Amino acid sequence: MTKSIPHNSVRQATVAVRGGLNSDEQYGSVVPVITPSTCYRYHEFAKPREFDYGRKANPSRSLVEETIAKLEGGVDAILTNCGMSAIHLLTVALLTPNDLVVAPHDCYGGSYRLFNSLSQRGLFKTKFVDQSDPVALQEALALKPKLVLIETPSNPLLRVVDIEAITEVAHAVGAIVLVDNTFMSPILQQPLALGVDIVTHSCTKFLNGHSDLLAGVLVFKDQKLADDVLWWANNIGTLTSAFDSYLLLRGLRTLSARVLLQQANAQKVVEFLVNHPKVANVYHPSLPSNIGHAIAKKQQKGFGSLLSFELAGDPVVMPKFLQSLKLFTLAQSLGGVESLICHPATMTHSGISAEARKTAGISDQLLRISVGLEDINDIIADLDQALATIA
Repeated sequence: MTKSIPHNSVRQATVAVRGGLNSDEQYGSVVPVITPSTCYRYHEFAKPREFDYGRKANPSRSLVEETIAKLEGGVDAILTNCGMSAIHLLTVALLTPNDLVVAPHDCYGGSYRLFNSLSQRGLFKTKFVDQSDPVALQEALALKPKLVLIETPSNPLLRVVDIEAITEVAHAVGAIVLVDNTFMSPILQQPLALGVDIVTHSCTKFLNGHSDLLAGVLVFKDQKLADDVLWWANNIGTLTSAFDSYLLLRGLRTLSARVLLQQANAQKVVEFLVNHPKVANVYHPSLPSNIGHAIAKKQQKGFGSLLSFELAGDPVVMPKFLQSLKLFTLAQSLGGVESLICHPATMTHSGISAEARKTAGISDQLLRISVGLEDINDIIADLDQALATIA
């Protein structure tokens, strides 16, 4: 578990840069040392130190947890070995067979698959609902769920829902509210300040920012809830390694700079695509046509660097367009310094049924872009030349 986290006037960019610095008391290293040890010497019989076994806690991991918790405005955080294990850990810690989870119908494909498959095994119940539809949401909440997952902006259609409003009505029926904040990062959105109980991230994405590690995190508003979940994390062994913790802490140091520049690049990509004749639709929270645009302006500090668009014309053009790209890499992840493009129907959301994809509005013509840190003129030129190759 992390040390207590003082909340003061230091701003997020400073928190991200300085997380863990000057914590080495032995040599005075500015950058924190990596502590790979799995076990720790007791002071004496029946008197353990702060760390006693690596599955429960590790000094390198604790520094990252403290930094992310402070970035999100939480009291504590638990780092796991990937984003999906963070969500899975929470289901193990909180849910029993009679409990209900309410999740977005258009959530990340991995989350959809996890909730759906565990429900089919009888571990709990799940109801997928369009959370932008107040009637459908109210009907789901009337069933008194134990856990409500909010994912905003959604993956991959960037729909935005009102975190504060949903949290208020969910709390009224006794639900715990979890927000997946992966797309925004704490630089652009802070759900705990809007009343949420727990925030989760795939740290693999923006928090690390370099596409070279897997990690996930849960950030808590309440210490008792954090302690209860930590007991389960130690019990089932979901925690990440010391070296990955070190890499994640290093990635966090540039979080603010990366997120803001990627966002600026993305805005110019949006402006290019909305005027292109070979693009049928563009999805980004900055667009007035986007579901939840007005909400995004209220609850986010920016519109982010993820966007999706649909190609116009015949579906047969998709392979040719993707093969023509020179700078964009066809890959499933997001949030790294490099620009990536993804075809959700065959990649991130291939694990859910075609019917579920149709309900969520994920067409075979849809592409998702994670805009990187390359020069914006090169990014747009690559999209332009690839679009020029298709009929």
